[in-house]
Amino acid sequence: MRELYIGLMSGTSLDGVDGALVDLAGEHPQTIGFTSAPMPVNLRRDLLALQHSGPDELARAAICANQIATIYAQVVNRLIEDAAQSLLNGDTSDESRSSFQRESAAVRQQIRAIGAHGQTIRHQPESGYTLQLLNGSLLSELTGLAVVCDFRGADVAAGGQGAPLVPAFHQAVFSHDSRRRAIINIGGIANLSLLAPGATALGCDSGPGNALMDAWHEMHRGGPFDPDGTWAASGTVDQTLLDRLASEPYFSKPAPKSTGRDLFNLEWLQAALHEPVVPEDVQATLLELTAQSIQAVAASFRADEAYVCGGGARNARLMQRLRELLAPVPVTMTEGLGMDPQSVEAVAFAWLAKCRINKNAGNLPAVTGASGPRILGALYEAPIEQSDGE
Repeated sequence: MRELYIGLMSGTSLDGVDGALVDLAGEHPQTIGFTSAPMPVNLRRDLLALQHSGPDELARAAICANQIATIYAQVVNRLIEDAAQSLLNGDTSDESRSSFQRESAAVRQQIRAIGAHGQTIRHQPESGYTLQLLNGSLLSELTGLAVVCDFRGADVAAGGQGAPLVPAFHQAVFSHDSRRRAIINIGGIANLSLLAPGATALGCDSGPGNALMDAWHEMHRGGPFDPDGTWAASGTVDQTLLDRLASEPYFSKPAPKSTGRDLFNLEWLQAALHEPVVPEDVQATLLELTAQSIQAVAASFRADEAYVCGGGARNARLMQRLRELLAPVPVTMTEGLGMDPQSVEAVAFAWLAKCRINKNAGNLPAVTGASGPRILGALYEAPIEQSDGE
């Protein structure tokens, strides 16, 4: 019997929402469907503005939380419709349209819960909070499904960082009986899971992933990201700037540790630009910073192999540098482990939703620094169905 969950992820890059429909009945997740929706330009602008203090923040944040719920719901409904449509093989007859409605309803009824990350706008675990915007009640109302969100709060309340949370999932699905594996997730921020046979996973945020490169590219080239790292590849690493950026105390801080746009943002970068710069050289330097900070964490683990997932896996230049820096350790994508690199985080939050529904701990204290295992997530039950006449 299938055990369906939906996972939703919108990360630090603020480029869009990823959604996965997953069957978690077996030992290994089976991804039934995956889709993405771009983050609307105006909402992305508003979310970036909320990274800093400003007027009427509470109202602006509440409005953004509603808008995020609406986009999440669109992704959920598309996943369900795609799953139903795949059973009809493109048949558009009246009978098939009726079957489509029945199949969509049947798929929806099998989904136990949505696991939704929400959009991080502040991450300050040292001050006792991390904030992910999402109106869970509205998402439940719009989809008719139970929703689990606010995954980080319980870990932070227990003294933890609240991040990264994916190492627990990586340990459950990617561990090997005899090989030491590093799972490198490169979103706006990069994090690593270090999986040793028979041991509890370790991991941390290594530092910036795509966020600084994306922001610098958008400032100078207009596009939201550097396709394949082509612009970075056209520049030359500025060693003086790289040394200045790498002197950031976060990099030498021991784990447990996590970070975000609160630290690694354009203001942080611009404070290090003491002289006129060549824009493509700065882009090359930012890519090198990402690669070297990942390598520093991975090297301490002595992995036998490394697997990359997240948006950074599509950056050919970054992948090249990681292979060079981590050699002779082979660096490939998580496709080699049976999971599309773009879907891993969304599948992880489906898995975390299952942990919450089954009342199992979802954090790893060795990773986050929490005082103990915690059941993660706030549960919003599905709307009550009313029978006719009620």
